Amino acid sequence: MCGIIGAVLVQGLVAPLIRQSLKRLEYRGYDSSGIATVNAGRIYIKKDKGKIDDIHRRLNFDALPGVIGIGHTRWATHGPPSRQNAHPHIDCSNRIAVVHNGIIENYQELRESLVDRGHILLSETDTEVLPHLIEESLQTTKELVQAVAKILPQIEGSYAIAVLDTSGTALVCARKESPLLLGLGTTGFYCASDVPAFLPMTRKTLVLEDGEIACLTAQGAVLYRLLSTGGLAQLPPRQPTTVQWTLDMAEKGGYPHFMLKEIHEQPRALLDTLRIRKEKLQKFAEEINKHQTVCAVAAGTSYHATLASRYMFSQIAGRFMHSVVASESPEIIDTSLGNDAVIIAVSQSGETIDTLHALKGLKRQGCTILAITNTVDSSITRLADDVLYTQAGPEIGVAATKTFVTQLACLASLSIHLGEITGKQKHREASELFLKLNKIPDLLQSIIRNRESLVKETAQQYVAKPSFFFLGRGISRATAMEGALKIKELAYVHAEGYPAGESKHGPIALVEEGFPVVFVAPNDRTRRFILGNIMEMKSRLAEIITICSSEDERLIELSDRVVAMPPTLSNIFSPIGYVVPLQFLAYYAAIQRGFSPDQPRNLAKAVTVL
Repeated sequence: MCGIIGAVLVQGLVAPLIRQSLKRLEYRGYDSSGIATVNAGRIYIKKDKGKIDDIHRRLNFDALPGVIGIGHTRWATHGPPSRQNAHPHIDCSNRIAVVHNGIIENYQELRESLVDRGHILLSETDTEVLPHLIEESLQTTKELVQAVAKILPQIEGSYAIAVLDTSGTALVCARKESPLLLGLGTTGFYCASDVPAFLPMTRKTLVLEDGEIACLTAQGAVLYRLLSTGGLAQLPPRQPTTVQWTLDMAEKGGYPHFMLKEIHEQPRALLDTLRIRKEKLQKFAEEINKHQTVCAVAAGTSYHATLASRYMFSQIAGRFMHSVVASESPEIIDTSLGNDAVIIAVSQSGETIDTLHALKGLKRQGCTILAITNTVDSSITRLADDVLYTQAGPEIGVAATKTFVTQLACLASLSIHLGEITGKQKHREASELFLKLNKIPDLLQSIIRNRESLVKETAQQYVAKPSFFFLGRGISRATAMEGALKIKELAYVHAEGYPAGESKHGPIALVEEGFPVVFVAPNDRTRRFILGNIMEMKSRLAEIITICSSEDERLIELSDRVVAMPPTLSNIFSPIGYVVPLQFLAYYAAIQRGFSPDQPRNLAKAVTVL
């Protein structure tokens, strides 16, 4: 997964604009970056490994001449970070430059064939085959857009590409299973992996669909449909969408890191998500109720949200829901479901390749696909039969925060509507649940305001520990797993998120004096059992860190550190609030250990490679 940007300006130097755009895309990858521009019939390229600002200090991206250019910030898939492997890549004649997000599955065969025909490839990347294929294509056609179209049927895998040639008159971009947007401005035209790249220049966007190609010039954008023969069919103009996000929403807003800003944004994001129209939620719930089998498919943090929602669906709606890790879906449910199954696909970006791959197989079986995503017009929305959009706004930090709470809010609302349909909840009971749910934004604001400094102190106290357990029972199991994931992602500390009742079936063997164990322990019906688990750990001299109700005197007495939570937070919705101290713990542990919480190593925001 990488970030790409292309721009054609009416006038002025394009390189400073592309550099700034890449900086806004750095959450998509940051191990190397590069920019190519065209001026007076020549391609100019500067690129290197490292972060954008560091490379700029060394090479001065802004000095590149020309009004047309492309840029790339990389997360390595083929070949380690290096100057040679950094994008853009060029052909033998230095006539064509390409940036690419995605993965070319048959690149090795293409590469060998190109080498046999005399091409010299300098990198280890899959991307480099593209400019060389276009180089050959331009021998039989003079138009860059036609040359690009001609080679794309040969490409197996996923791509979002932007292509320049030395004519310097047009920028050609195309996509298949990787995100790509067009920005339509008054002083220029743009393509990018995500909206923040061109948001300062324009809020008018078009989503490039799979199998479409766009040709951008200083006069505008022309869209084409790629034919299976490699030809083009011009598409009629379509109306752009006006993005409501402001640039300020996509930037740090005065916080030292995006992650901290986004933790603090959660009450607002939650409130906006709880404003999803009841008619839309009701329609979703009715569709779920039509099917015998309900299965959630997701990855990472989104998977943890579906784990928590299993308990909501069971206890509130009386329906059992399977929850499957997307990457394992083909091995578990790809041949065992049919049109009596409804799939709830959950993905913040809507571009998570594991989830998309799973959905394609499930759709072939005849399953109904319902999507929950934060990104309008993302790939998942075009696979789904219906879509619910969470209202988290842009989430730039690689570690998901707003994602978890808004997905949980969406799934919680669905469970209440479904409970009314199944008869598990009378109308008055459902109204009371909605009332409790709608109080959580204010409770979340209180938790953030009153518990941040306490959790910061806890992180300082335990930052040197090499390993943690995060334990919970019932719905808190999912919260514990999310907490463990966060501290692994950000502080590079080994952590296990585990059902507390299972801890004595093996993991407890690791516990010794001073071993930190974090208990997620709302005062629900599992509380009497978690009390026993705390005693088991305490008797082995573990350090007990407990997140529990401020009224739970017994748990507070047994714990070495306590994060006390509002007692009015409903137990069935507790993950929405109880995850916040765990987010702070991971954030401040990363800071204390000297790591950037926005750019954890080996990770990127949207996983677009299987």
